[in-house]
Amino acid sequence: MKIHIFLLTVAIATTVFILSCGLTGEVGGDGNGSTSSSSMASPNPSSSRVGGLSSGSAFAYGSLRYEGQIYKTIVIGNQTWMAENLNYNATNSRCYGDNPNNCTKYGRLYNWATAKTSCPTGWHLPSQVEWNIMTAYIGGASSEGKKLKATSGWNINGNGTDEYGFSALPGGYGNSDGSFGSIGDNGSWWSASELTSSGAYGRNMYYYSEDANWFGTIRSNLYSVRCIQE
Repeated sequence: MKIHIFLLTVAIATTVFILSCGLTGEVGGDGNGSTSSSSMASPNPSSSRVGGLSSGSAFAYGSLRYEGQIYKTIVIGNQTWMAENLNYNATNSRCYGDNPNNCTKYGRLYNWATAKTSCPTGWHLPSQVEWNIMTAYIGGASSEGKKLKATSGWNINGNGTDEYGFSALPGGYGNSDGSFGSIGDNGSWWSASELTSSGAYGRNMYYYSEDANWFGTIRSNLYSVRCIQE
């Protein structure tokens, strides 16, 4: 009888210990179920991705608070990018069609001089070289549009697969004469690289194409901005 009681006591204690370890192992971050934004980032797309490549997959996004707004950030290779277009209300920036709802959805449009000075401290407007590093990492320009475009929001089924969490949207552009064009059809982002004394380079993606390309334009036109971490 004493042996049976002893064995029963050991079994109960072992069960309690296993359950305790199992419950403790489910708690992440600081032990209270919270996870810091820095721990959410990863240096490669396979580990930064929580789900697979199927529709609705989740990514290990970080976060950036700037001027009262919180932006998603994403690690692609060895670079950390904003995963949303900048929506900082700087002088010489505008909403597409001067409609605030477009700023909420697509971010603001900036001329080149303003774009260069509007990223938060510790971040900057990417150069052509920095953007090309990302292009090479994800497999080249011929499939860049497909891989970086968001899975919804592009006209005529021109959506992408968003394989890296970049979630590019077609925010259109603004001309120096005050007109706007191509919202829903194309997304254009400034680079920090100069073309001429009056021009600079931008990156383009279209609804009808799977690639991305560089274009040159006058600095007074308005385009979207993605910031990259220094």
